[in-house]
Amino acid sequence: MDTGSESGPGRRGRFFDDLAGMAGGAFSVMAGLRSEMEAMAKSQVETIVQRLELVRREDLDAALEVARRAREESAALAERVAQLEAKLAARTPGEAPKPGPLPEQDIG
Repeated sequence: MDTGSESGPGRRGRFFDDLAGMAGGAFSVMAGLRSEMEAMAKSQVETIVQRLELVRREDLDAALEVARRAREESAALAERVAQLEAKLAARTPGEAPKPGPLPEQDIG
């Protein structure tokens, strides 16, 4: 019975087992290396974005929403001023303003 001497079939099986173990270890190292490289690349991209003063999409969307609301409020105030100017122009020169309640304002 052969006990796995240097030239026997047992040696060949152990060689392939060792080779498979090394390949598994190499795959594990490569997977770890890949995740490290991805983390480093992400960090570099974030640094470049900050240097170029680029903004994230969420920040841009929020700023655009603020601008849209400001435009709407500005248009509403312009309309209100136009109405008040029309009322003022319709008055006769010596007429005193009529007392009345102040219009309610929506304070956002």
